[in-house]
Amino acid sequence: MQKTIMETLKEVPDYRKGNAIRHILSDVLMIGLLTIICNGNDYAAMHVFGTKHEELLKSFLCLPYGIPSQDTFERIFAKLNPKVLARTFLVWVDEIAETINKYTTVSIDGKTIRRSRSENKKAVHIVTAFASELQLVLGQLATDEKSNEITAIPKLLEIFCRKGMVITIDAMGTQTAIAEKIIGLGGDYVLALKGNHQTLLDDVSFYLSNEVMVQDKKTLEANGLYKKTQEKSHGRIETRQCFICKDISWLNGANAWKGLAGFGVISSKRELIGKEPEHNLHFFIFSIKDANASDMLQIVRSHWAIENNLHWALDMIFHEDDSRARLEDAAENLNILRKQALQLMKRDDSLKASLRTKRLCCAWDIFYALKIIGVN
Repeated sequence: MQKTIMETLKEVPDYRKGNAIRHILSDVLMIGLLTIICNGNDYAAMHVFGTKHEELLKSFLCLPYGIPSQDTFERIFAKLNPKVLARTFLVWVDEIAETINKYTTVSIDGKTIRRSRSENKKAVHIVTAFASELQLVLGQLATDEKSNEITAIPKLLEIFCRKGMVITIDAMGTQTAIAEKIIGLGGDYVLALKGNHQTLLDDVSFYLSNEVMVQDKKTLEANGLYKKTQEKSHGRIETRQCFICKDISWLNGANAWKGLAGFGVISSKRELIGKEPEHNLHFFIFSIKDANASDMLQIVRSHWAIENNLHWALDMIFHEDDSRARLEDAAENLNILRKQALQLMKRDDSLKASLRTKRLCCAWDIFYALKIIGVN
């Protein structure tokens, strides 16, 4: 039976020592999580939320000294080890992630919390692994800056990567060592190909243009090497064509990429009424031996879900980029709580509404918020 969020929070080890501890850590974390779900964004909101609902909170929290002050919330979130907090939530996530199927895509991408920067500290940049089909965060690591993603990704893979997963990463993560790590952990990869591997990009682009894309599309599709989709909505037409090639015998340096099975391109055209069509080419390499062009089109498109379904939501619905939490590890810990709030809200199907509306409904109805976190 899956643990409740309350049971999960009680397992977060308390870093504080001595007899001066007044507030139970799991109480503080639960109030923080509920505040975020109920449309609150900062420490002041946590204190006000707790004070407003103190009697109700006492029905399932201990609160031996009442509601913590704003300063107490700030101190605790600043000092709490984010790796410990994230690891505890991953135990909860791991039970859900057992439903992973073939070609479950896990996208890895980074996001900077812009206002976490201070005079003596760079803005916190967090690299996240996001399972788009499950809408779950499977792991995250903070780095000092975007350029450190290359060193963070192998460590992040060790947290979650398992057989049956397809890891998608943008061009910065297209590294031979990362490909080898993914294969070594039993996964497969689809890695974007851009100018940081110019020779490989040029070779792949030339071969696809002159040897693959010129062939009869019906024949290619019959062999699983071509797929076309078209979507129409709100005056916009998006056409995507995926071409793949599994012949890598001619490709110089192919042996450097562990498990390499092929490469491909997605040619996309976006048409808007009254505007010139936009054309884009997205090249990639992959290790999935039995995948066809339809699979690859779906996998590559699902990578963009981390931007649309996670990063966008953190900024536009939870106002993460407006957060001024800068003290020590506060920015990362609050990011973890926001992601958990987001996951809990997405998994609730009792209200058919947008996340923004769900968050407002939680603010208006505390009992709906309690239902989302599993407190009856």
